[in-house]
Amino acid sequence: MTAETLARTHPLAGRAPEFDALARDTGGDLTIGIEETGTATTVRLDPASRAAAVASALLGAPLPTRPNTWTTTGDGEIVWLGPDEWLVTSRHDRAAATEQVLRSGLAEYGGSAVDVSGQRIVLRLRGPLVRELLALVCALDLHPAEFPAGRCAQTVVAQTGVVLVALGDADDYLLHVRPSFAGHLADRLLDAATEFRAAAAR
Repeated sequence: MTAETLARTHPLAGRAPEFDALARDTGGDLTIGIEETGTATTVRLDPASRAAAVASALLGAPLPTRPNTWTTTGDGEIVWLGPDEWLVTSRHDRAAATEQVLRSGLAEYGGSAVDVSGQRIVLRLRGPLVRELLALVCALDLHPAEFPAGRCAQTVVAQTGVVLVALGDADDYLLHVRPSFAGHLADRLLDAATEFRAAAAR
């Protein structure tokens, strides 16, 4: 008897054709995609302590201390989650190394780092219609004057808890969502987007 190797699949792999159809039907004015993310690490520390300077040096970027903001590390983001908590993401699969380096560097100063790569998956929403779509399923005011690039928030989108990140363009957002809620979120977004498909068809 031989052991079978189970292939790793993304929780939203089955929605990819629907996402492609949405982009097609709206002429690219609204796209939902699965963002390929490598790793994620939660960092906890006192921002006024030496640990903050150590973490910034190790990450190559400062920890954002203004609530609901994020900074870039070049290949990922450092997202403010709370007064003493950040989510560090990377496009590369190096969570174990990131966690170990941060944990070793921060332990002396009372900080901590934990690999949470399996905790969330990420959707990327883009296009001129994206804020109209989000307005149907999210109570936040996402106008660029109120929620510009560099802002983030832990909020509810389509009755699902997410971490919402505004990227460099006014029509470009990341949604970090727990895998168990990802299917529900995708279905609600696709359903809400129906009116934009109909408008494009007219």
